[in-house]
Amino acid sequence: MSTRRYSAFALAREALRDHLGWQRAWAKASPKPRYDVIIVGAGGHGLATAYYLGKNFGIRNVAVLEKGWLGGGNTGRNTTIIRSNYLQDPSAAIYEKSRALYETLSQELNYNVMFSPRGVMMLAQTEHEVRGYKRTAHANSIQGVTTEFISPERVKELVPIIELKGPRYPVLGALWQARGGTARHDAVAWGYARACSDMGMDIIQNCEVTGIRSEGGQVTVVETSKGEIGCGKLGLVVAGHSGVLAQKAGFRLPIESLALQALVSEPIKPCMDVVVMANTVHGYMSQSDKGEMVIGGGTDAFNNYTQRGSFHHIEETVRALVETFPMISRLKMLRQWGGIVDMTGDRSPIISKTPVDGIFVNCGWGTGGFKAIPGSGWAMAELMAKGHSPLSAAFGMERFREGRFIDESVAAGVAH
Repeated sequence: MSTRRYSAFALAREALRDHLGWQRAWAKASPKPRYDVIIVGAGGHGLATAYYLGKNFGIRNVAVLEKGWLGGGNTGRNTTIIRSNYLQDPSAAIYEKSRALYETLSQELNYNVMFSPRGVMMLAQTEHEVRGYKRTAHANSIQGVTTEFISPERVKELVPIIELKGPRYPVLGALWQARGGTARHDAVAWGYARACSDMGMDIIQNCEVTGIRSEGGQVTVVETSKGEIGCGKLGLVVAGHSGVLAQKAGFRLPIESLALQALVSEPIKPCMDVVVMANTVHGYMSQSDKGEMVIGGGTDAFNNYTQRGSFHHIEETVRALVETFPMISRLKMLRQWGGIVDMTGDRSPIISKTPVDGIFVNCGWGTGGFKAIPGSGWAMAELMAKGHSPLSAAFGMERFREGRFIDESVAAGVAH
């Protein structure tokens, strides 16, 4: 299917004929007997991997398999925050690559992903956080990532609704990244899917992987609910269910799966045009284009695969945020949801070869997966095509055996 470009002229043309001429964004496909590459997981990371395999390396005999609907997992269940001001060098490199790709993604994909570089601030509400964020700002300066530590007065100027002198959580400053922001999560998945389909790749929904076969240590066949499919290479990009698929392939991953919850309030008039993260209380908030206050918190304290929220966790997050943003105490919750995140011991991702030749895995993004989608796809595609990627080199599985941890949990004080 050759995709027509979206443009103002196309919109005007379709308006004159009752919008009856629009194409499907991506083609409906059935499995072929064999593909050069199969990607399991039609979320942002999986679709980005397929896209950059085609764009950067000309590998287009690719299938993307999804057990549900496209973008129905964590890609459609997050709070859309994009930033790159991480402490460790490998983290800063891949997240900054991702943030830079986000800036021109709408133009590249010819699909509006609604990237909004409104700025992201991480509040320092203890003296320990002040020291930690200043350290990160210095590290980012060396890494070429533009960020700065700002005063409480500057915080108030950027976020007038904030309370600086809370009794438990005073604001002592913030780490500020002006070029961070948000994007529309669904649109990111849809844009990549449209571009992949236009390159001739097959996106196959409602196709669950039930088994993975190999011969002589090399992957050969993926068993699915729609039959067996042969492949030369296999990429597992399924977030919280990575451990389940790895077990089907015959190896284990050093991850655990937990639910991460979020909610939105009823819509109100514009009152906050930046993203604010409060790591001391593990809560973060932004305002959507529709006026809803988008609020997220931490993960459940126990392993689970639920996509339903639990009231006690939301109550804990909101109770703490109310002290910093008193005005939200009068808002009503509109809806609540959960996503299944996969956490590693050092709270950094795994982009790696596996014990089975031809199988590659991209997982362990924890609560920071959405911001990494373009950079993650770029690195995973390069690893699958060439066997090595500078962006992913530090994130191999062997680091846990060798003790080379990329410990963003300790560095940031929170796994974001």
